[in-house]
Amino acid sequence: MIKYPFLVGLLKKLDIDSDNIKFEELFKKGSIALTYKIIGLIIGYVFTLLVTRVLGAESMGVYALSTTVLAIITTVGNLGLNTALLRFVSQYSTLKRYDLLKEVYIKSIKILIPFSVILSVLLFSMSGFISKYLFKSTDLTIYFKLISLAVLPSIFAMINLESLRGLKRIKEYAFISNISIAGISVCSLLILLFFFRNSSLPIIALIISHTIIAAYSYRIWRKHSKIDEIVVTNEIKIRNIMKVAFPLLFSSSLFLVIDWTDTIMLGMYSTKANIGIYHVCLKLAMLTSITLYAVNSIAAPKFAEYYAQRDLKSLEMIVHQSTKLMFWSSSPIVLIYLIFPTLVLGIFGHDFKKGAVALIFLSIGQFVNVISGSVGYILQMTGKEKIFQHIIFAATILNIVLNMILIPRYGINGAAFASMLSISFWNLTAMFYIRSTFNITTLYLPKLRSWMVK
Repeated sequence: MIKYPFLVGLLKKLDIDSDNIKFEELFKKGSIALTYKIIGLIIGYVFTLLVTRVLGAESMGVYALSTTVLAIITTVGNLGLNTALLRFVSQYSTLKRYDLLKEVYIKSIKILIPFSVILSVLLFSMSGFISKYLFKSTDLTIYFKLISLAVLPSIFAMINLESLRGLKRIKEYAFISNISIAGISVCSLLILLFFFRNSSLPIIALIISHTIIAAYSYRIWRKHSKIDEIVVTNEIKIRNIMKVAFPLLFSSSLFLVIDWTDTIMLGMYSTKANIGIYHVCLKLAMLTSITLYAVNSIAAPKFAEYYAQRDLKSLEMIVHQSTKLMFWSSSPIVLIYLIFPTLVLGIFGHDFKKGAVALIFLSIGQFVNVISGSVGYILQMTGKEKIFQHIIFAATILNIVLNMILIPRYGINGAAFASMLSISFWNLTAMFYIRSTFNITTLYLPKLRSWMVK
C-alpha cells in the first residue's frame, strides 16, 4: 500500500487507483526511476550550463553534433540487441529460465564487441570525410575522431543497462543511466576546465563517463543476474535472436533519424551557435517526458511479462494507470514552457532567448508523446515490432521531408515544427493501432478519454 494519505487522496482525485497492487509496484519503482531521472537531469543541466557559460553556444553546437554522430553509430552498433535483450531477459526471468537468459546475453556480447570495434575504427578513419562533405567544415574532424573512442563503451553499457532493466532492477538501472553518467561527466568536465579551455573538453568528459559506466554496469549486471553460477545449454540459435533484434534495430534507427535529422540538417544549413541553442531547447523539452521515461523503466518489462502470460487485463490496467500519471505530472512543465519560454531559456544566456518558439513547438510534441502513453514499448514487447517499424518508417519520411522544406527557410523554428508533427504522427498512429488490435486505449485527456473508450 502507498503509505502517505495526502498522496493517496491526490491520486484518487486524479482518477488513479492507488489501491491496485500492480499500480503500487509501478508507482513505487517508477517513483524511484523518476527521482533518479530528475537528479540526473539537474546534473545534466549543470553540465550544459558549464559548457554554455564557460565555452559558449558554439562549443555546445560542436558537442551536439558529436553526440549526434555517436548516437547514430551506437544505434547501428547495437543491432537492435539492446531492446531485444530487454524483452528476452524479462521473459526468461519470468519463466525462471536463467540458463537461457545467460545464453542470450553471452551470444549478444560475442556479436556486439567486435562489431563495435569495427564501427569505432571506421568512424575514426572517416571523420575527415564526414566533417568535410556532410557538414561542410573540416573543423569538426578532431571532434569526430575523439567521439569514436566512446563507441565501444557506449554500446557495452547500453547492453548491460537494458539487461538490468529486463531483470526489473529498476533502481540500479535508473541510478547508473542517469545519476552516474551525468555525475561523472560533470566531475570530469570540472577537472578538465581547471586546466584547459577547449571546445573538445565536453566530449572528453563524455568519453571518460561512458568508459567508467561500461565497466561499472557490467559488474552490477553480473552481481544481480548471477550468470557466473549458471551452466549454459545451447538451446538458442543466433539467427533466432537476430530475427527479433533486426526489426527492433530498424525501428530504433528510424527513431534516431526522427530525433536527430533536425540537428544534422541544422549542421548543414545553420551555424554552430544555432545548433547549440536548439540542443538546449531540445534538452528542456525532454523534461516534459521524464515521467514517461520513469514509467517505461518498469512498465516495458511488465508489458513483456504480461504478454508472455497472456494477461491482457493486467496489461490494460498498467497502461491506463500509467498514462494518467504521466499526463498530470507533465502538464505543469508544459504550461511553464508555453507561458515563459524566453524566461526559461534566459538562464543559459541571452543568446538562447531566440529559441523561445522552438521550445514551444518541441514541448508540444513531447506532451503528445506523453499523453499517448507507452505505445512504442507496448508494440515492441507484444510481438508487434514490425508494425511499429512501419509506423516509424512513415514518420521518418514525414520528418525528413518537413525538415528539408522548413529548415532552410525557418531555421531552428522549422526544425522544431517538423519534430512536433512527426512525433505526434507516430504516437497517434500507434495509439489507434493498439486500440484496434488489443482494444486498449492508451491516450489520456480527462474529457476525451471517455469519448475514446465508447
